[in-house]
Amino acid sequence: MSAPTDVSPSLISTLPGLSYTDPALFGREQEKIFEARWIAAARSADLDGPGAFRTLDVGRENVILVRGRDGQLRAFLNVCRHRGARVCMEPSGVARRNLQCGYHAWTYGLDGKLVAAPNLTKMPDVDRTEYGLVPVPLREWLGYAWVCVADEPPSFDATVIGAVTERLGGAGVIERWDIENLEVGRRISYDVRANWKLIVENFMECYHCATIHPELTEVLPEFADGFAAQYFVGHGAAFADEAEGFTVDGSAGVSVIPGVVDGHDRKYYAITVNPQVFINLVPDHVIFHRMYPAGPDRTVVECDWLYLPEVVRSGRDLDSSVELFHRVNQQDFDACERCQLAASSKAYAQGGVLVPSEHHIGAFHSWVTEQLAT
Repeated sequence: MSAPTDVSPSLISTLPGLSYTDPALFGREQEKIFEARWIAAARSADLDGPGAFRTLDVGRENVILVRGRDGQLRAFLNVCRHRGARVCMEPSGVARRNLQCGYHAWTYGLDGKLVAAPNLTKMPDVDRTEYGLVPVPLREWLGYAWVCVADEPPSFDATVIGAVTERLGGAGVIERWDIENLEVGRRISYDVRANWKLIVENFMECYHCATIHPELTEVLPEFADGFAAQYFVGHGAAFADEAEGFTVDGSAGVSVIPGVVDGHDRKYYAITVNPQVFINLVPDHVIFHRMYPAGPDRTVVECDWLYLPEVVRSGRDLDSSVELFHRVNQQDFDACERCQLAASSKAYAQGGVLVPSEHHIGAFHSWVTEQLAT
């Protein structure tokens, strides 16, 4: 059995099945995409004091983010300059004074400079800055620390801010949500047994919404027609007339973010920032997804629900607000796992097809193909 070679005019082809299963191709994606682009690594406020650190994989590299005594957030490759051991083994924590390699005790300041090592004073020719931790470019935007491990990072303004601006139809529109100053009301991590591209594709379309998202389509009825909000530049999906807020039961939400006015109230906006960020905007909160591929068939997704500080600090019950998109996430990830299970089938060797309301996913496929060709 083989997939059909002729595609009807209404349909366009997807990537082949191997794109979602092949370890060698996944390795190239790590190198050519995740090591070459800006990656949202952490919520800056999570690293809230001197010595606070987090480690994470970026492609094939492991990166340390650490808050210095000067209050500045920095990033470094998590590799000792002596014999190449990993410096920080824990995923997060607080370094009391320095970062010390557990192998030969080479010790680095929170600014990355080599400050101590056994017998270092007997080697006055060793440049402590030259043999410090290798710095990684870092930008803070929307309250998140973004890193890029490429030798020559692409323009942050063009690739990250530009993607958001293009989707919303204007520069500065996203600033109305004041995301930098919101606080995390809830964070949920999902271990998804699916390729990262399947998750991106799912987020970009709503052809599936009427089938698997009954709660979401009750609040956003236009999604039942199959067109995702991302399909149209600047478009936000309107709430149902009877929905008081973006909640699982349509009840009223929490305090609206003050800047969300002038036509943005009672609407939902979805944004994809390649390769691993989804931003969801509603009047009273923001839902921010970060994806971390862990293998060709596994992706860890960290999802933050962000609210006004006074809402979070008041202890107000956020369950109905969080539950709506938590269910959407579970429903979506279940669908992605179903696709992953079948991606290696000979029936999908040549891939599938995209219907007209999914054609914009073809641009994502082209983007992936272009990155791998560089």
